[in-house]
Amino acid sequence: MPDIDCRPETEAKKARAPVDVDALTDKLDGCWHGSGCGFGPRSSTLTLNNSDAESAATTTVSDELEEGSFRAWLTVFGAFMALFCTFGQINAFGTFQAWYSTHQLSHLAPSTISWIGSLQLWILFFSGGPIGRLYDCFGPTIIMLSGAILYIFSIMMSSLSTQYYQFILCQGITFGLGVGMLFYPSLASVSTYFSKRRATALGIAAAGTSLGGFIYPIMLEHLFTKVGFGWGVRVSGLMSGVCSLLAVLTVTRRRPLEDPAPRPWIDFAMLKDCRFLFLTAGSCFVALGLFIPFFYIINYAHDINIPARYTFYVLAVLNAGGIIGRTAPAYLSDVVGRFNILVPSAFLSGLSCLVFWFFAKGIVSVMLFAATYGFLSGAFISLINPCVAQISDIREIGTRIGMLYTMISFPSLVGGPIAGVLLVKSHGSYDSMIAFSGATVVVGSLLLLYTKLTVDKKFFAVV
Repeated sequence: MPDIDCRPETEAKKARAPVDVDALTDKLDGCWHGSGCGFGPRSSTLTLNNSDAESAATTTVSDELEEGSFRAWLTVFGAFMALFCTFGQINAFGTFQAWYSTHQLSHLAPSTISWIGSLQLWILFFSGGPIGRLYDCFGPTIIMLSGAILYIFSIMMSSLSTQYYQFILCQGITFGLGVGMLFYPSLASVSTYFSKRRATALGIAAAGTSLGGFIYPIMLEHLFTKVGFGWGVRVSGLMSGVCSLLAVLTVTRRRPLEDPAPRPWIDFAMLKDCRFLFLTAGSCFVALGLFIPFFYIINYAHDINIPARYTFYVLAVLNAGGIIGRTAPAYLSDVVGRFNILVPSAFLSGLSCLVFWFFAKGIVSVMLFAATYGFLSGAFISLINPCVAQISDIREIGTRIGMLYTMISFPSLVGGPIAGVLLVKSHGSYDSMIAFSGATVVVGSLLLLYTKLTVDKKFFAVV
C-alpha cells in the first residue's frame, strides 16, 4: 500500500519521467498525480507510444466537445432544479424551526427542535459515501428517480405529522435520504462534463440552493398563514415534485474511461491522499458552525424585536446573498484558482460572524449581515465540490465527493444542537453561540489553507 503523499503537486510532477502529458492531466484532473488518487502509474517511469498519444489526443478533443455540449448544459439545468427543491428546502429550515417553536412543538426547547434540521443534514451528508459509490457503478437516473419518490413521500408525510418523533422520522431521516439521492448524482454528473469551467458550472447548479432558500421561506410563511401548516407543506411538496422530475429527466453523465480493475466499495486508498485528508478535516470544522445562522437567524431577529412580518425575510435575504455567492466566485475561481477562492471565502464567513453578527442589533444591520454571510458561505458551498474533483481521478469523483460529505455529516449533526445548548446556558444571549459558529469556521479555513499549500507550496500559485 502506498504511503501518504504530502508533496506539493508541482514536486510530484517533477519526480516523474519528463513526459509531456499536461493536456491529458488537465482533462482528468490529476488522474496521474502520484499515488494519492490510487490510479497512478505502477512504476516511476511512464511511456506513451504512438497509439497511446493518439488515444490521449482523442480524449482531449472529446472532452472539449462535451464541455460545451447541449447535454452538458442540460445537466447543469437539471442539477440546478434538483438543488433548488432539495437543498433549498433544507436552507429554509429556519422557517420550520420558528413555526414549530410557537405551534406544534412549542413545549420543546429550541435545541431539541433543531435536531430535526440537524438530522436532515446528517442523513444527507452521511449518505454521500454509499450514494457516491452507487453513482459510480450505475449512473444518476435510477438513483435520482428513487430519491425523488422518497423525497416527495417524506414531504407529504411531514404535512400530516403532529408529534416530535413523527417529524424526526419524516422531515429528518426520510427527507434527508431522499435529498441525498437527488443531490450527489446531479453534482457528480456536472463534474464529469466540465474541466476548465467546472467551478462555473457547479456554481450555477449550486445557485439553485440559494434561490430555493430565498423562495421557500417566503412561500412557506405565507402558506402557513393563509392555508395552514398541512396544506402549506403539501403545496410546497407538489412544486418540489415537478422540479425533481425535471431533474431526473435532464441529468446525465459523460461515460468515464473504462477502468479494467474493479475497485472496492470502501476504497481506503483515498485516505492516504494528504490533500484529500486535510480538505476533509477543514470542511468538518467549517460544517460545525456554517449552518448555525441558517437555523437561528429568524429566532435571533425575533429576539431583538424585529417585527414579525420581517423576520422571515431575514432568512430569505441570507439565501439571496448565496445566489451571487455561488456563481460569481465560482466563475472567478476558474481563472485565479479554486482553492484561492475557497480559503478566503471560508475565513471571511467565520470572521463575519465574529465581527458583524455580534454587533447586528437592528433590522438594517441584520439584513446586511444576512446578505454578506449568504454570499460568503455560498462561495464555500459551491467551491468545495470542484476542489474535490480537482484532486481526484474522473472515475472516482462521485465516491470522493460522497466520502467528503459522509465525513462532514457528523459535525453538521451536532452543530445546531450545540448552538441551542449554548443559547440556553447563556440564558437567551446569542454571544456564545455566535462565537462558536464563527470560531469553528475560521479554524476550518486555516486547515483548508494548508490543503492549498500541499497542492502547491507557492502561496500565490493559481490552485
